[in-house]
Amino acid sequence: MNLPNFLSILRILLIPLFIILLTYNQHKAAFIVFGFAAFTDALDGFCARVFDQKTALGANLDPIADKLLLVSSFVACAVVGLIPSWLTILVVSRDVIISLGILLLRFNSFHIEIRPTIISKCTTFFQLVAIGITLLCSILERQYLAVTAVYWITGILTIVSGIHYISVGLKMINERGA
Repeated sequence: MNLPNFLSILRILLIPLFIILLTYNQHKAAFIVFGFAAFTDALDGFCARVFDQKTALGANLDPIADKLLLVSSFVACAVVGLIPSWLTILVVSRDVIISLGILLLRFNSFHIEIRPTIISKCTTFFQLVAIGITLLCSILERQYLAVTAVYWITGILTIVSGIHYISVGLKMINERGA
């Protein structure tokens, strides 16, 4: 077990704590836990590169941890009424479609190497920002116009990255002639 994999597992283990805090209206504590979980996302990638600790497990574990954290956070925030449902639906739908596409391709013996693209990194960043800024506004008990802009940017990036991954999957299928 190396440090990057440990951080990915820690991120997954923080999800229930975050949801519990959020549902019990402990938004400050939820913000801190979410912020720490988001920090582990950046830190695990940094450690894997700098200390040359990239592993096959980590290549799969990191995006799974990201998806679990973000989908859980969006759903929990939507359930308690903090974030628009439309944005949550986009985020969850994209991740379900991508995950099902990967499973379908692997089930049909396609070799898939999970590598984040620039658009997916931007999408993840804005999804993290959207949750963070939502929690911050809840703590401050204020709503800012910039938050709406972040939601729209996040939604657009989510759609664009979803379309990108679908097109990559379809290209793989067409190249093989399956």
